[in-house]
Amino acid sequence: MARVKIELPDRFIFKTSILVRISDINYGGHLGNDRILAMMQEARYQFFNSLGYKDEKSIEGMGTIQADAAVVYKGEAFHGDQIDIQLAIDNITRKSFDVYYHLWCGEKEIAQAKTGIVMFDYDQSKVCNIPEGFLAKIQN
Repeated sequence: MARVKIELPDRFIFKTSILVRISDINYGGHLGNDRILAMMQEARYQFFNSLGYKDEKSIEGMGTIQADAAVVYKGEAFHGDQIDIQLAIDNITRKSFDVYYHLWCGEKEIAQAKTGIVMFDYDQSKVCNIPEGFLAKIQN
């Protein structure tokens, strides 16, 4: 079976922590794979907040859409664990960029992940260019 491989960037530009809630636990007694995607979205939301944006739909009049996602699971996490999530931005084009995530619990690696993000004009329901002000912030 071919496995997904994610090559993480060398430099991360944002870090946050999220506690594993009881609702994040699956029937196997550990953090559910679907909850990792939710934690990634929360980390991305917090990153956009840190840049001065209210949410993922308020980026200089434009919004974002997640075009794809890939996750490589590395270890388990359990109720009450603190998950540290680092974010990096790479592969920036006129209309899109990739967000990379590295998830840890203490010294234990939990997951590596990537989402492809496309800028979207929700009023016109179409893909659009990355606003210049936002572009300047994510290129740093």
